[in-house]
Amino acid sequence: MLLELNTQNPSARKVQMVVDTLEKGGVIIYPTDSVYGLGCDIFNQKSVARICQIRRIDPAKANLTFICKDIQQLSKYVYQIDNQLFRLLKDNVPGAFTFILKANKEVPRHFKNRRKTVGVRVPNSPIALAILEVLGRPILSISLKTDDKEEDFIVDPSLIHDDFQKRVDIVIDGGMGSDEPSTIVDCTTDNFEIIREGKGVLK
Repeated sequence: MLLELNTQNPSARKVQMVVDTLEKGGVIIYPTDSVYGLGCDIFNQKSVARICQIRRIDPAKANLTFICKDIQQLSKYVYQIDNQLFRLLKDNVPGAFTFILKANKEVPRHFKNRRKTVGVRVPNSPIALAILEVLGRPILSISLKTDDKEEDFIVDPSLIHDDFQKRVDIVIDGGMGSDEPSTIVDCTTDNFEIIREGKGVLK
């Protein structure tokens, strides 16, 4: 299903349709403030495995990321946020950043890698934030890449639908996406380190 949502004021009825799909174990493709992403409820292990199969990645080895609606929700899934980290988050979220943080026991086991870290985002996307608000839980965020090795990201939702309509339950049309992924910041040590330069410019 291709579901068009207003990028600034998404319909509550349509958002609820998306949430209903996620709660039933569905997989969606949704816009963020960077590239389009594949998503599902992080607590549904079968749905996470389904997305990893679509992207041809090993969930046991992958560094999985999920999105949260705000810092408060994010804080439920990571170890204590000290003053330095809180200032970094406060100055840069919502935004096009993925923060690598130490995962706590609230993070599903299938998300934890050998380092027991997890990638967390608070995207500056009204559509994504509206879905998170209604769902009340984080959503998996895996950047959507095309099967064509010569092109990294698909930015046109109609083309995304053409390619993925048989593999996912809903493709959300939130307008043309970006072809630039988020900036990744490793926050697992005192000296925060940018390990991938992307769309976000760290403050």
